[in-house]
Amino acid sequence: MTDKKKAVGILVVSFGTSYPETCRKTIEKIEDEIRAACPEHSVYRAWTSGMIRRKVLKRDGIRIFGVEEALGQMKADGMEEVIVQPTHVINGIENEEMTKAVMKFENQFQSISIGTPLLTTQKDNEEVIKAVLEEMQPSDEELLIFMGHGTEHHSNAVYAALNFILKDMGQENVFIATVEAYPSVDHVVKEAAKRNRKKVRLAPFMLVAGDHANNDLAGEDEDSWKSILEKEGYEVSCDLKGLGEYPGIRAVYMEHLQEAMKQLSVTK
Repeated sequence: MTDKKKAVGILVVSFGTSYPETCRKTIEKIEDEIRAACPEHSVYRAWTSGMIRRKVLKRDGIRIFGVEEALGQMKADGMEEVIVQPTHVINGIENEEMTKAVMKFENQFQSISIGTPLLTTQKDNEEVIKAVLEEMQPSDEELLIFMGHGTEHHSNAVYAALNFILKDMGQENVFIATVEAYPSVDHVVKEAAKRNRKKVRLAPFMLVAGDHANNDLAGEDEDSWKSILEKEGYEVSCDLKGLGEYPGIRAVYMEHLQEAMKQLSVTK
């Protein structure tokens, strides 16, 4: 006689976005791939940004759960074991807050396993850079500059590590800067001046191409990265594609989910 199969739920946690098109291409794409890979499990969604959830509810009439709401629903639906997979890029403040929220429920399920963000190990860093280069195909005639979010959290150091990896791979004309931390666009402008190139391609280094991509990166205001670089004399183009659109990036998230599932099996 075999034991009854346990009800396992997968909670995919994202910051969220108010841009429906990029949501479909990134967050929903990741969720759909998880459903396809794990048809025996129930897949749930939570977004950590209350501001975005409220905006989507007011504009579209769509209610999206926060982390604790989603876990409460999973409990009500009879889930016995939970796997939480964040789509966060780094192990920063959002991920820490998510983990705290999840652990409030540790005694309400038989077991909970939490997957890791995109950039967690050195292997992750290298796989992500390879995926980005494969997708973007940088040219020798241009500078390719990515905009990361950036944070005051110590995890911000990963952006410096990524720039070192790029240089180790011989990608002297590819840079990653941040909109809210170090390195900033000013640092990239200084480095770009040494490269003797006239063309710049800008792209977001964020899961979705949302407000930062459309406004801070590609906007027409004088303080956007596009405007700043155009003032420096560069011919600027923008490739507004979120990281979630890259197959290689989604593959890394799937690897992290598989690891979280292995951890869950250990606790049975």
